Amino acid sequence: MWPGDPAGAHDLSDVERAAAATLSPEVWDFIAGGSGRERSLDANREAFDRIFVASRVLRDVSACTTDATLLNRPVRMPVAVAPVAYHRLAHPEGELATARAAKTAGVPFTVATLSSVPVEEVTAVGGSVWFQLYWLRERRRSLDLARRAEDAGCEALMLTVDVPWMGRRLRDVRNGFALPGHVRAVHLDGGAASTAHRSPASGGSAVAAHTAQAFSPAVTWSCVEELRAATRLPLVVKGVLAPEDAVRAAGLGVDAVVVSNHGGRQLDGALPGIEALPEVAEAVGGACEVWVDGGIRSGTDVLKALASGADGVLVGRPPVWGLAAGGESGVRQVLDLLAAELRDALGLAGCAGVGAARELRTVRPAREPRRA
Repeated sequence: MWPGDPAGAHDLSDVERAAAATLSPEVWDFIAGGSGRERSLDANREAFDRIFVASRVLRDVSACTTDATLLNRPVRMPVAVAPVAYHRLAHPEGELATARAAKTAGVPFTVATLSSVPVEEVTAVGGSVWFQLYWLRERRRSLDLARRAEDAGCEALMLTVDVPWMGRRLRDVRNGFALPGHVRAVHLDGGAASTAHRSPASGGSAVAAHTAQAFSPAVTWSCVEELRAATRLPLVVKGVLAPEDAVRAAGLGVDAVVVSNHGGRQLDGALPGIEALPEVAEAVGGACEVWVDGGIRSGTDVLKALASGADGVLVGRPPVWGLAAGGESGVRQVLDLLAAELRDALGLAGCAGVGAARELRTVRPAREPRRA
C-alpha cells in the first residue's frame, strides 16, 4: 500500500490520499488549495464529471495506441507535466525525480520559474524539458531567464499570463505559509534567503509576498511579442480563457495556448478550462495547438479533453502527489496510470488513437434545478 509501494495505487485518488498522509498540513494546503472560496478549484473537477462521450462501436481497436505529438515532437501520450512550484516541498530530490519519471514515461516535463532545482540540473536528466516563465518586474531578468533556459537545452518556453500577482489563497493566508529553509526559488534568489521564507509581520502568505515583489503586474501583449522575437524556441502562452485572447496569441506567432484558470488558484469564479476549451479551439481553427489543464484526474479526463477540442493536456498536482508519496517511482506510477487509463478509454470509445478521439461527440447534460 502507499506510500512506498507504487503497485498499491489503482487510480490517482489513491495517490492523492497517500500524499496527503505524507505531507505536513501546511504543505498539503499549499499544494492542494485554491483561491478565495475555492469555487473554481471545485468547478474544474465538476466540469469534467458533467461531460459524457458518445463512444463509437464496430471499430478495430486491437492496435490501440496513445502515441501523439506535442509541438511537432513525438510523445507517448498527449500529456505534459505542468509547471508546479517548489517540488522539494514534496520530496528531497524535487524536480530531478519528477523529470526522470517524465523522461521514462516519454512525456515533457515543465520546469517552473519557481523551481527548487536549477534548470541546468533538470535538463541534464535528459528527456523533453520545457521552461515556464513568469514576466518579472525587471524586464531584462525575464529575457535572461528565457535565454538561460534555451542555453540549458529546454525545448520550449511557456509564458504564464494569468498571474499579475498571486491570487488570495486563504489556506496559505490562514497558515501564514512560508517556505522551509531548504526550499528556494533558485531562479530568482539563487542561494539566498528571501521574503518567501518569512511570514509577513501582518500575517498572510510569505510566498504571495515574495511573488508580489518579483512578478510584473504590467505583463501585456507587448511582452508576448518581445519574447516571441527573442527566442527561436516554440512559445506557449498559458492562462487563456477567452477565445479572443487565444486568437490574438495565435496571430502573434505562438505555437500553443493553454486554456486554464491556473488550477483554481487565481481568480476564484474563473471559468474552468475544459468549459472554455470548445470555443477557444473553434476560434483558433488550427492556427496553433490548443491544450487544457485543471482538474484532470484520469485517462478518461484526457479523452474528454481531446474530444472537446484539445491537442493535449497538462497535469500539475497528480505528479506532485506521486512525488510526495513515492519519489520518482511515485511520479512514474501516476504517469503509468494515466497512460493505461487513456488507452483503455480510447479503446472503449472506439478509437485506435488520439486522432480519432478528437472526432468523438461530447454531451453536457443540463443540470437539474437546485431544490430549495
